[in-house]
Amino acid sequence: MNIANLLDKRRSNWGELERLCEAMEVRGRTDKAGPQYKGAAGIVRFATLYRGACADLALADAYQLPPATVTYLHRLVARSHNQLYRAGKFEPTGWFDMIFRVAPREIYGDACVRVATLVFFGLFALSMYLGYQQTLFPDFANVIVGDAGLEQMEEMYEMELVGGLDHYVQMSSFYIMHNTGIGLKCFAYGILIVPCLYILSSNAVTLGTVFGYMAREDVASRDNFFEFVTAHGPFELTAIALSAAAGLRLGMGLFATGGLSRIDSVRRSAVRAIPVISAAAVLFVLAAFTEGFISPSPLAYTFKAGWSVMSSSMISFYFVVLGFPGNRHAQPGGDPVSTILDDTPSGSDANSNSFANLNDDGSASVRAA
Repeated sequence: MNIANLLDKRRSNWGELERLCEAMEVRGRTDKAGPQYKGAAGIVRFATLYRGACADLALADAYQLPPATVTYLHRLVARSHNQLYRAGKFEPTGWFDMIFRVAPREIYGDACVRVATLVFFGLFALSMYLGYQQTLFPDFANVIVGDAGLEQMEEMYEMELVGGLDHYVQMSSFYIMHNTGIGLKCFAYGILIVPCLYILSSNAVTLGTVFGYMAREDVASRDNFFEFVTAHGPFELTAIALSAAAGLRLGMGLFATGGLSRIDSVRRSAVRAIPVISAAAVLFVLAAFTEGFISPSPLAYTFKAGWSVMSSSMISFYFVVLGFPGNRHAQPGGDPVSTILDDTPSGSDANSNSFANLNDDGSASVRAA
């Protein structure tokens, strides 16, 4: 067949590829060009058309077709290449969907979240009880925190909480850095599992012991202490547990591959960990705002206690109501996380790799490896 005639028959594919490029440039998704391009079907079709355009460009160059045709194909291939390998842009609607739809469902059904929550809050409650029981365990707080640490805590909260707006803004920035540092440490060590559990447990024991010690009747600064920590406690403690859970999810992907290669397994786990660590980041910001502006303010303790109750209720609603399995709209066996992040069909087999072969007519034939 004459090369010019063959390329002329492929013009419809070029036009289709142009429409897909336009849809991706405007909205970032192939399905905006038509419902037939939704999900994996659109990605496979785009890749097929892109490969076909590259082959057409090679033929046009080799057979010295009219310069206008060659120039057009050069621009089309470059445009498609930019869309195929472009960096993801920030889309507020996508992140809103991530935080309020995907994240609570992933958190609700993730075993790593349950393990991290049980370890952290279980050790926190136990250490708080042991630190409070001065008669039964008189030296427990001194052994865990140290005499110098306990004295420093008492001195820190001897004075009443006062400060101006500048002080609150400065402290809010400090708490964002401090709290995020704790969360990142738990998340980073999660890939090795044991160090993550150690850091999580040590933080839980230390914080719980301090809470229990400061709750003793003979500690003069206990009222100021609880007036400060009551408001931001639920946000901060929950965020620490979620950060560790996201790290543990990565670690599980490294050691429990489920038949995948370690790289593919970690990638799959990372997709599931992203919503969890995103929710933790939001909670850290809320904790820093509360800790910087509300906790040290002269507001009445009833307001701070009410804020704590409200934040606890919000967290419970977020995890239980929004994350309840009955709210899932994905297909049976589907993974809503991969649907949002990968734009691939949620019921696809994670153990198979598919490759699309380009036919003469630009269609794709898929084989499984």
